[in-house]
Amino acid sequence: MSTKNLTKLLEKDLGPISFGGFLRSARTMKDLSQTEMAQLLDISKSTLCDIEKGRQQVSIELAAKIAKKCGLSEVLAVECSIQDSLRKAGLKMSVQIRKSS
Repeated sequence: MSTKNLTKLLEKDLGPISFGGFLRSARTMKDLSQTEMAQLLDISKSTLCDIEKGRQQVSIELAAKIAKKCGLSEVLAVECSIQDSLRKAGLKMSVQIRKSS
């Protein structure tokens, strides 16, 4: 399934996808506690909690690094990170990322 189709499917069921929601979903799919996931990512549990709750935004670089460490889609992680920034800025825009060849 393409990233575009996956994003649309998830948004239909869950509303707008955020990086924090993406990370929380990945953590629960892997059946990891916040403590275990924080250790995997080499961040504090409180930082992980803030990211998952949307209280802390992550940079594009950190989103890609987290996705890679967790074996997740870097494309979707970066897309979510950029979309979070657009939402925070109050811009009614959307972005679609694709891997370049």
